[in-house]
Amino acid sequence: MKRTADQIKDLENTRAAKAARMTTLSEKAMEEGRSMEQAEADEFDMLADEIETVDKDLVRWRRLEKLQAENSTPVNPAIINTSEKGSLVRQPNSTGTIFTGKDTLPPGIEFARYAMCLAAARGNPVQALEMAKAHYPDQPRVANVLKAAVAGATTTDATWASPLALPDTQFIGDFVEFLRPQTIIGKFGTNGIPSLRRVPFNISIPAQTSGGAAYWVGQGAPKPLTKFDFSRTTLGFTKVANIAVLTEEMLRFSNPSAEGMVRDALAAAIIERIDLDFVDPAKAEVANVSPASITNGVVAIDSSGTDSGSVATDTAALFAPFLAANNAPTNGVLIMSAVTALALSLMKNALGQPEYPGLSMRGGTFSGLPVIVSEYMGDFTSGGVVILVNASDIWLADDGGVRIDVSREASLQMDDSPTNNASTGTGTSLVSMFQTNSIAIRAERFINWKKRRASAVSYLHGVLWSAANESL
Repeated sequence: MKRTADQIKDLENTRAAKAARMTTLSEKAMEEGRSMEQAEADEFDMLADEIETVDKDLVRWRRLEKLQAENSTPVNPAIINTSEKGSLVRQPNSTGTIFTGKDTLPPGIEFARYAMCLAAARGNPVQALEMAKAHYPDQPRVANVLKAAVAGATTTDATWASPLALPDTQFIGDFVEFLRPQTIIGKFGTNGIPSLRRVPFNISIPAQTSGGAAYWVGQGAPKPLTKFDFSRTTLGFTKVANIAVLTEEMLRFSNPSAEGMVRDALAAAIIERIDLDFVDPAKAEVANVSPASITNGVVAIDSSGTDSGSVATDTAALFAPFLAANNAPTNGVLIMSAVTALALSLMKNALGQPEYPGLSMRGGTFSGLPVIVSEYMGDFTSGGVVILVNASDIWLADDGGVRIDVSREASLQMDDSPTNNASTGTGTSLVSMFQTNSIAIRAERFINWKKRRASAVSYLHGVLWSAANESL
C-alpha cells in the first residue's frame, strides 16, 4: 500500500507538471504576440480546474499525515539495534509507524545506481533487478525501471507496457537534472534568463529573410511593387555522445564514491562538448552531424583594453550591431567566463565602491542584462570571449533525455578520435571489455540549435579585463 508521504509527493509532482504545462501554453502565446487559441485556452482552463482539485486533495492528505505523526509510537531506542525493531513494525496490531525522510540523494546518483546495477549484471535485466532490490531497497524507482524492462510488450498498449515506460521517462530526468543546469543551454529559461526558442526535430520552419518596402504615391501615379524573401530551415537529429570505460573494481558496491564517478564520467564530456560548440566561433556546421556555434560567421569585435573605461567602450561596441538590427535589448543575454565575471565584480569606482555590483563569478546582471558564466569561453592568455545573444532568436531542438547503454562484451577503440566505421567497414585495434574486466557505459543526448537570423548574436574577442586586477 502506498504511504501517505508517497501519495502527497505524487500529488505534488502532478501539480507541478500541470502548472508547467500552463506556463508553456501562456509563454508560447506571449512569444508569438497573440492571444491563446481556443484549444489552448480550453486546455489552460482545464488544467487550472485540475490543479484546484489537486490542491484540495493535498490539504486532506497533509491533515492525514499530521494525524498519523501525532498518533505514531516512536521506536524504543533500547531495541533500535536488535531484531526486535523489525518485528515491532511488522506486528499486525502495532500502532508504531516508521517515517522515512525525503530522498536527499544528489542529482544523478539514482541514475548512476541504475546504470551500475545493469553494468554489474552484464546487461541482464533480471539479475540487475535483484541487485537493485538487495543493494538499494530504499530506492524503489531503480527496481521499478529494471522491472519494467523485463516485461515484453509494446509501449502502445494502454494498460500494460505503456504505464511501465512512464517510470523510465521520469527516472532519466534525474540524470538530466544533474547535466543541464551546468551547460550554457541549460541555464537559459532559469533564474530570470530568457528562454531559447524551442522547436521540434525534423520540422520545416519557414522564415522571412527580407522585408518589403512601401512608397508615397502621388495622385494618378502607379503604385510601385515590392517583394519579400523567404527560406525554410529544418533542425535535424544530431547527438552528443560519449563512452566511459570503468573497471569492475571501481563499480563494486562497497565503494560509494563509485556512484558519483559513474555519474561524473558520463556528464563531464557532454557538458564540455555542448558548451564549447555552442559558443566557439570556429565551430562550423557539419551536415547531419553537428550544428554550427551561435558565433560562427559573426564578425568579431576587438576588445579595446583592460580598465573600466575600456569595458564601457567594449560594451557599447558589443551592443551596436545588436541594436542596429532592431533586436530587443530587453531579451538579450550575456555569456562570459567566470574569470571575466570575477574581474568585473572586483573593479572599483573612484569611491572604492563596486563598479558592477550586480555581477559575481557565478553570474548575475551586467548592463541590465542577465549573465551566464561558463568555463569554456576562451584562452585567457590571448583573451577570452564575451557574447551578446538574443535568446528568442536561437532555435533549440532538444529531446530532454539521455539514452544509456551498458556492455561488458564490447570491443572498443580506446581513442578520443576513433577511426573505425561500420558504414565503410574500416577496422582498427580494439580492446575487449571482457578480457580486461572493464565495463563500457555509453551516453547519448539528441540536441540541435540554429540562429533564426544572423543578427541574433554579437561578440567580443581578445577580452583581457582580468588584467586590470593584479590579484588575478
